Amino acid sequence: MGFYNDIILPRICDLAMRNKQLRPYRERVIGAAEGRVLEIGIGSGRNLPFYRPLVTDLLALEPAPKLIAMAREAPHPGTPVNFIEASAEAIPLDDSSVDTVVTTWTLCSIPDAAMALTEMRRVLRPAGKLLFVEHGMAPDKNVRRWQDWLTPAWRCISGGCHLNRPISTMIEAAGFRIDRVETGYMPGPKAMTFMYEGSARPN
Repeated sequence: MGFYNDIILPRICDLAMRNKQLRPYRERVIGAAEGRVLEIGIGSGRNLPFYRPLVTDLLALEPAPKLIAMAREAPHPGTPVNFIEASAEAIPLDDSSVDTVVTTWTLCSIPDAAMALTEMRRVLRPAGKLLFVEHGMAPDKNVRRWQDWLTPAWRCISGGCHLNRPISTMIEAAGFRIDRVETGYMPGPKAMTFMYEGSARPN
């Protein structure tokens, strides 16, 4: 799986993230970031052009070296970008050191998402915010059945992506208070397109 994970999968991820239907989500979520920002799972850098001048410092965390290399070539905002090759389950930053944490279509594939969310809460300042847009568990029983059935095989070919994670519940269980969340299907197969978009703050 080394060649697939190291060479093929990053290009597949980049191709998937080029979907034009994702642009409005990026504009809203990334556009709300401010201060010292930590983006979890920068991937190939598709979010970078959407950061605004209110961001004073951008920390881009990503465990895959190939994706970091791709992100370095992506259009960057005027704000300096500091790339960090590390896991979200062990963020190499001090407690209460960032104003905003951003996660976009990332929680689905982090092996220990609960630990990652706990780490995000740790590095956020008390008045900081978590901005997120993620796909996950659908409210419809028939769709959830498909999500549960497809996830084991889907994880093997998609870098560990789970189709059936209950995003809002996970965020709250990690010690966040959700200020806003909007949910709904975007166009595409329902098992893969139920979106959670919103913001949360540390309790």
